Amino acid sequence: MADVSTQAQKQVIEVAFRPDIHRPLAAADAIGDVTQKLGLFERLSEKTWLRRLAVILVLVIAWELYARYASNELMFPSFSNTALAWWEGVRSGVLIRAVYGTMQVLLLGYAVAIGISALITTLAISTRVGTDVLATMTAMFNPLPAIAILPLALLWFGLGVTSLVFVIVHSVLWAVSLNTLTGFLSVSQTQRMVGRNYGLKGVGFVLRILVPAAFPSILSGLKIGWAFAWRTLIAAELVFGVSGSSAGLGWYIFQNRNALETANVFAGLLTVIIIGLLVEGVVFRSIEAVTVRRWGMQNS
Repeated sequence: MADVSTQAQKQVIEVAFRPDIHRPLAAADAIGDVTQKLGLFERLSEKTWLRRLAVILVLVIAWELYARYASNELMFPSFSNTALAWWEGVRSGVLIRAVYGTMQVLLLGYAVAIGISALITTLAISTRVGTDVLATMTAMFNPLPAIAILPLALLWFGLGVTSLVFVIVHSVLWAVSLNTLTGFLSVSQTQRMVGRNYGLKGVGFVLRILVPAAFPSILSGLKIGWAFAWRTLIAAELVFGVSGSSAGLGWYIFQNRNALETANVFAGLLTVIIIGLLVEGVVFRSIEAVTVRRWGMQNS
C-alpha cells in the first residue's frame, strides 16, 4: 500500500509540473529597469489643488460662453463683467467694508456656537441622561431653519448684531453638537479603557481620549456649521438689511439687486464663493494636515 501511495504522489507531482508549460525564470540582470517615469500630465494630475483649479476653470469658461450666448447682462452677466465689477468694488472699498461687516458677525457667532457645543457635548458624554437630552434636543432643533426664528430674535434682542449672532449660534450649534456626539459615541471601548487605566476623568478624558479619536467627525461638523453660518447670515442680511452699524455682504447684494446692478450682485455672490474656497482649501485642509492625516485617520 505504501508503494501505491508513493507512486500516486509522483503522478500528482508530474501533473502539477508538466514540462510543456514550465517557464524558466529569467535572470535578474536580463529584466532591466521595470520602472517607468510618469508623463507631465500624469504628474500634474496627482496634485489635488491643480485638479480643483481645472474644475473651476471649466466652470468659468462655461459661464463666460453661456453669458455671451444669452447676451443679456441684466439677467445673467458674463464672468468678465462680474470680475470687473468685483475689482471695482474692491478698489472702491465698498466690497471690503461689506466683507468686514459680515465676517465680524459670522466669526463671533461661530465662536460662541463652538464654545457652547463643546460645553454641552462634554456634559452630555459624561452621563447617559446627558446623551439622551442632547440627542433629543438636536433632533428637535436641528431641522428648524435658523432664518425662521429670526423674527423672534428681533423681538427679543432688537435689530442689531445680537439678533444675528443668536440665529448663527442656532444654525451652527446643533450641527456641530450632533457630529461631535456621534464621534464621541463611536470611540471604541478599548480606547476608553486605556484612558481610564491612566486615571483620566471628566474634561481630561474628553480632551485626551475622545477628542483625538472623534476628531474627523468633529471636523466634519465644523465644516457643516461654517456653511450653515454663511447661509443664515447672508439670508438674514438679505431680508432684514444691515447688521448693526455696518452693512454686510447680504445687504450689498440686496442693494445692488434693487438698483438692477446684476454684475455687482454676482460680484457679491462671487465673494462668498471665494471666501468659502479659501476657508475650505486653506483653513480646514491645514487643520486636516496637522491632525487627522498626520495621525493616519484620513487619506489625502
